[in-house]
Amino acid sequence: MFQVRQGAESPYPLLQDIEGAAGRLAGKVLQTPVWRWQTGIASQLSPQTEVWLKLELFQRTGSFKLRGALNCIQALDDAALARGVVTASAGNHAVAVAYAARTAGTTAKLAIPRHASPVRVAACRDQGAELLFTDTIHQAFALAQQLVADEGRSMVHPFDGPLTAEGTATIGLELMHQVQELDAVIVPVGGGGLCGGIASAVKQINPSIQVFGVEPYGADAMHRSFQAGRPQVLEHVDTVADSLGAPYALDYSYGVCRRFVDEIVRVKDDEMVASMHHLFRDMKLVAEPAAAAATAALLGPVRERLDGMRVALIVCGSNIDNARFSELLAGYVQ
Repeated sequence: MFQVRQGAESPYPLLQDIEGAAGRLAGKVLQTPVWRWQTGIASQLSPQTEVWLKLELFQRTGSFKLRGALNCIQALDDAALARGVVTASAGNHAVAVAYAARTAGTTAKLAIPRHASPVRVAACRDQGAELLFTDTIHQAFALAQQLVADEGRSMVHPFDGPLTAEGTATIGLELMHQVQELDAVIVPVGGGGLCGGIASAVKQINPSIQVFGVEPYGADAMHRSFQAGRPQVLEHVDTVADSLGAPYALDYSYGVCRRFVDEIVRVKDDEMVASMHHLFRDMKLVAEPAAAAATAALLGPVRERLDGMRVALIVCGSNIDNARFSELLAGYVQ
């Protein structure tokens, strides 16, 4: 067992909080596997470089989002459960909230942009959630907040807050047990809940491990926040990685990332699509663009710095329909 840090309330999840979340989620989420990538594009890296994939796309609901959603909803009292929950999401978080709400015996209203993947929309409906469509992700967040005010529903935020970070941090806790002597971890960044959570677990266990967050250029709120020294708001979001399309950074997630993440790097859409191709060809994984972001970072902006190191990539999820996956890869030029 790793050493647990003691202390009062903290602006980030302590190891005791993370281990507590892992205990609460045991049996409700899967401990996802890791697999070493040794073929194809990975074999073209330095022979001393080890690449390990943390396969969170095999999680129930198809992404990491279930960990935070369940941790949040399990904390609600009976009165709050009776009023129900609400969220805003382009899809993966919405699916997780719908599933978690059903298992907790409460109702869910989901504010979703119209451009959301049909496979995610169908998954939400299959779980019995009520879907409310908006034109943009900004409008979805505004609608969700209005439902909190009008109906007393509890907001299950897609990326911000201590309970969400505790849930996502359990991925880092698992990873540190699964792969020994890591040198670096690369984590996709939407709003920062995944990256901050994982980084908090990893760095408290071994502060020498480097943690890199990776964002698309068209949805780089956390990168801009790091540059500005405070959370930033994007005027618009433009990326094929809709799961990483958070329109702004918020105080809590920004603070956790700022404390534990070494650097936020950015990748282009076509680099993520190329990495989808590599994951499909080499590892036989159908990854959505967000799930390929960490691979794109390793093959791009941090490749030289991590040469010869043992690196873990977080493959965060894959809820993408056949048509969209085929469309993206059809445009890939090798």
